[in-house]
Amino acid sequence: MKIFMERSWGVSYAGFMSNQILLDESSAQISVAYHSYQKLLTLYAMSKVSDRAACDDLVQNTFMKTWAYLVGGGKVAAMKAFLFHILRNLIVDEYRKHKTVSLDVYLEKGAEPSHDTTEHLIDSFDGDALVAQIQHLPEKYRAVMRMRYVQDLNLQEMSSMTGQSKNAIAVQIHRGLAKLKTLCKESDVA
Repeated sequence: MKIFMERSWGVSYAGFMSNQILLDESSAQISVAYHSYQKLLTLYAMSKVSDRAACDDLVQNTFMKTWAYLVGGGKVAAMKAFLFHILRNLIVDEYRKHKTVSLDVYLEKGAEPSHDTTEHLIDSFDGDALVAQIQHLPEKYRAVMRMRYVQDLNLQEMSSMTGQSKNAIAVQIHRGLAKLKTLCKESDVA
């Protein structure tokens, strides 16, 4: 057996046996700790976390982390204090997690997802009315207002298309907006 293990797995028999003994000791310690402290840990976790499932997960993770520590060769002098220390840290981690709520939770509570398009419709109707009012502006302002607000061109693009300076176009847009406001007030569009 010794030679087979050393040749096929590259593990010495003595190393395997010491790991097996450590694993058995760790399992025995965890078993005793579980039967002794599981109820106390659960009560403590319930006082901090109101969700029963989360509480059970925290207690289970406490024992898993403790077992992993023991199997790794760690020594625990006071098991109860060690378990509560791990549980406290896990609870803090739970609180620090970003709280995400599933859409299913909201649906179970009776909420229904909706999309209100009223504002979008009002904005589009107002925009259509304003574009129609641009037709009533003098040609000088009408062209730059269409380029700016309908075609969504910037001053540089408008300057290269018309051959005018950016400053002159900006002044025309400003004056065109002022005239558009007065037109809208007269016709009660906006």
